Amino acid sequence: MNLQELRYLVAVAQHRHFGRAAEACNVSQPTLSSQIRKLERELGVTLLERTNKRVDMTPAGTQILAHAQRTLTEAAQIEAVARAARDPLVGALKLGVIPTLAPYLMPLILRPLKAAYPGLTIELWEDQTRSLIEGLRNHRLDAALLATEADSPEITEIALFDEPLLAALPLDHPQASRKKVDEEKLAAEILVLADGHCLSNQTLSICGAKRATPISALQSGMHAATLETLVNLVAAGYGATLIPALAAPSLGQRGIALRPLTGKSSRTIRLASRPGFPRAQALRALEKVIRTAARKVGLA
Repeated sequence: MNLQELRYLVAVAQHRHFGRAAEACNVSQPTLSSQIRKLERELGVTLLERTNKRVDMTPAGTQILAHAQRTLTEAAQIEAVARAARDPLVGALKLGVIPTLAPYLMPLILRPLKAAYPGLTIELWEDQTRSLIEGLRNHRLDAALLATEADSPEITEIALFDEPLLAALPLDHPQASRKKVDEEKLAAEILVLADGHCLSNQTLSICGAKRATPISALQSGMHAATLETLVNLVAAGYGATLIPALAAPSLGQRGIALRPLTGKSSRTIRLASRPGFPRAQALRALEKVIRTAARKVGLA
């Protein structure tokens, strides 16, 4: 049994016709048929029910087909890993990004990354910090963009740039007329994202608020899982919040006032990976593109 025989089996199962399957595999029909029979002899079971009009899978064939498909997928992944090892700048890089960063940073870097490194593709996974760190640990991810320290010996990280946080206020808010806002004066009315978002804890910490103090989106019966929802609550007069600077162009036109903070509070965006990750060159390429994009929008 070999991978080519499994490919023939999958093709026949897909097309339900030996001729079309042979054409898809770029071989003659007799060659494909003989290889399928060889596989059946090796396994000692009949995989296909052959009639004049179509080909169907036997019960055993259906079960073996599922294993064959998984085997071919794993084999393709092995080949991809080998290609990436030969050339770190070719192939997929599985990148996790927190939800308060992904919609605003990724549009700035994907096109430049493709232009500079056309063989490198990004597989994006957007999730909260805890899940991204776990993804790095269990190798589901190659790298992650975080806004807090991973605080784990299993994770290495480098700081990329500091992103200021801005006060988001209703247009009629007393602080909206000021050039800068004292973040601590917002503590009693601050709205935060749901638990699990690192920006939620950062907002509370910056404003000097305790968990029980703010009128959070959850406490007011509104579950805010995204910055967009949070900003809409602010526009509706339900309170104030802090948003990262990269989100300002997208969210600043929603009936809110954005003001810098007197304390110049910010969050540090970090690129995290595993110690000894074999494609360090790919990480450096990603780092370079992100730093360049950040500088272009005034962040460093």
